[in-house]
Amino acid sequence: MTVQNEVNLSDLRCLCDPTMFNFETTADIEPLDQVIGQERAVRAITFGLEMKSAGYHIFVTGPEGTGKTTIVQEIVHKAAKALPTPSDWCMVNNFKDEYRPRALPVHPGHAARFAKSLNRLVSDLKIRLPKEFQTDPFREKVVEIQKKNGNLIKEHFEALDRSALEKHLKLEKTPSGYQTIAMNGEAPYTEEEFESLSEDERAGIEQTVQSFQEEIQAAMREVNRINHTQQKEIQQLAGELARFVVKNRLDLVRENYQDQPEVLQFLDELQEDMVDNVALFMPPQQETDGNGTSTEDARELSLNRYRVNVLQDRSGMEGAPVAFETNPTYQNVFGRIEKKAFMGTLITDFTMVQSGSLLQANGGFLILEVEAVLAHPQVWESLKRALQNKMLCIEDMAHDMGMGTASLRPTPVPLDVKVILLGGYEPFQLLQNYDSKFNKIFRVRADFDYEVVRTDETVRLYAQFIARVCRDENLLPFTPDGVAAVVEYGEKAIDSKNKLSLRFGSVVGVIKEADYWARKDDADRVASVHVVKAFTEYRFRYNLYEEKIHENYVEDTIMIDVAGEEVGQVNALAVYQMGEIAFGRPSRITAETFMGKAGVVNIERESKLSGKTHDKGVLILSGYLGRTFAQRYPLSLSISLTFEQSYSGIDGDSASSTELYAILSSLSELPIRQGIAVTGSVNQKGQVQAIGGVNQKIEGFFDVCRSKGLTGRQGVMIPAANVKNLMLKKSVVDAVKQGQFKIWQVATIEEGIEILTGTPAGALDDDGNFPPDTLYGRVQRKLEAYLNQSLKLKKVYGSDK
Repeated sequence: MTVQNEVNLSDLRCLCDPTMFNFETTADIEPLDQVIGQERAVRAITFGLEMKSAGYHIFVTGPEGTGKTTIVQEIVHKAAKALPTPSDWCMVNNFKDEYRPRALPVHPGHAARFAKSLNRLVSDLKIRLPKEFQTDPFREKVVEIQKKNGNLIKEHFEALDRSALEKHLKLEKTPSGYQTIAMNGEAPYTEEEFESLSEDERAGIEQTVQSFQEEIQAAMREVNRINHTQQKEIQQLAGELARFVVKNRLDLVRENYQDQPEVLQFLDELQEDMVDNVALFMPPQQETDGNGTSTEDARELSLNRYRVNVLQDRSGMEGAPVAFETNPTYQNVFGRIEKKAFMGTLITDFTMVQSGSLLQANGGFLILEVEAVLAHPQVWESLKRALQNKMLCIEDMAHDMGMGTASLRPTPVPLDVKVILLGGYEPFQLLQNYDSKFNKIFRVRADFDYEVVRTDETVRLYAQFIARVCRDENLLPFTPDGVAAVVEYGEKAIDSKNKLSLRFGSVVGVIKEADYWARKDDADRVASVHVVKAFTEYRFRYNLYEEKIHENYVEDTIMIDVAGEEVGQVNALAVYQMGEIAFGRPSRITAETFMGKAGVVNIERESKLSGKTHDKGVLILSGYLGRTFAQRYPLSLSISLTFEQSYSGIDGDSASSTELYAILSSLSELPIRQGIAVTGSVNQKGQVQAIGGVNQKIEGFFDVCRSKGLTGRQGVMIPAANVKNLMLKKSVVDAVKQGQFKIWQVATIEEGIEILTGTPAGALDDDGNFPPDTLYGRVQRKLEAYLNQSLKLKKVYGSDK
């Protein structure tokens, strides 16, 4: 059975034949213009992009390095080019409520032009309006109004003078108003003269003065009315002139926006506000105010009300926008309201409103990385609200957080955007299970695969992919054998002869580094030797820890036997992961069996060094032992099981078959060949199951055996299900070819124990017994002996403890 279980040499590695390529270098073929092996994801993305109903935003999942970010961007950009370019967006003043500025849509590419036209309008009016108010016709009309009203005022005062004269009074103007003086002939009464009058005469004069005061007040009210009428007439005159000037100037702007009613409505409101506030365009009368602030600066600040804040301009854009926000803070996604210091305080207006990537992508597509979004909870909640309501609100976060600074609340912007989230499986599952709104908003899932079936077609596509990388990165072209080496790297990276890796991030790294080594050799093309050099050098840069561990085996610091035989002792295989580098190394598992009822004692678990999966694997062993040896009588057995010289955590069930072999060896007292290392998990029926990292495990044990000396009796026993995953390095394949090393495949524990001990496992007869000369027969006799001895002790001591 040992020979029958040996893996064929052809199954140890899948070689890519360079002769399948009909080109001299990759420069002779068309670069890849499609996606390899991601039909499911591409179809899902395409469906999501074309689906116009609400809630069909896209969540893209997949392992890192599969190129999902690049592929998504390519698909989205292609879809965006087929769509119309959306409107520009401006923020303008709300003349009815300055704290609620308005978001104004403008035809694509017109926003900056619109802003410049209004800037020119303001600059022009600052010059034209003062000149118009200094023209002779306007001044003459003002003088005419003033003269007309001045005559009316003069008539009132003349009437007062006549009335005063008739009453022997005199009206005299003082800084505090008008004073009435009683006259004694041509001169005012002196104090002595007034006191010399009789009481009735004095009372009569005082009554006359009091009644005249009422006439003065009535006259002053009429004068104030005349002054108000004059001011109103002048303002009306100025308004008519300002409206004429402003309208003529604004009509030039209106001509460009006749098909945009919202813009026209804003220009009408702008015109009325300019007419009402024409004084803002007049030159300041002083250089500074009482606080030292330039009145010209204050004037310009006031004139900001007529500016246009361009939030998003689509000039030169073809198709819909695509935004990829790599730092999705609240301000970067939704926009911000900035502030500046003025006269000792913070002020803001609509010109300091800034847009974010959501407005930038409005009418198109926004790509976000979900992990970065979830790092800002406020962003996630606001994003869901915006997508559900189809409205974008640019808000002041400081105000929302309770900071009492004056701020704005711009009117919401209608939102029409497709959001694509990029992330892994964990955040997807988290949101799907715990966020009730997630499935209503992101109804499309695009799942990227990390592997593709290896066919002649996918291999040719791999070659075209290499050609594309060489073109885009300006690299040397690859020869057919160089392409074949990259294909073999893609097979090894996925641990499968029948699959190719779709983790193109690492593949591109190998391509670039191979180009580097080719240039170091002054080559004009990249061959397989350069690809191998790239991979070897990459591993050399990262494998210091691997070498340090290997030294412990060579120096016998870690005790591993690669020759001879031992009872209850098996070499297991483990994989160490250091960043992107994984390597395998053997570890010794020992089992001791003795009388008792403790069952299988997992020393790793008792010392809290065992993970849950490893615990499960050990517990399965009890099921297999009970199924195989406890059908007629109970097991009376204690087993101590451990990984020797293991001082850190252990997890995974890939050593469960190895542990079972150690137990069977201990019970049967048959030694196990120490030149064989074992990997594979086992179920309760004794079937050996596939494990991960099979190539690293084999190569790791091979390295130890080679350092200690290859004997031809060494090798690794793997699950039969893992043969398809074999992509061993050339040195291992050469050693097997030369008979220095062997790889066995097993499907059951019985097959494995026969290879390890050279003794048949045995099969049950009709009476439920194993043949005595088989390994299971020896185990059965040992267990019977344990049971009989325990029964004897129970009779003697009256207890089974």
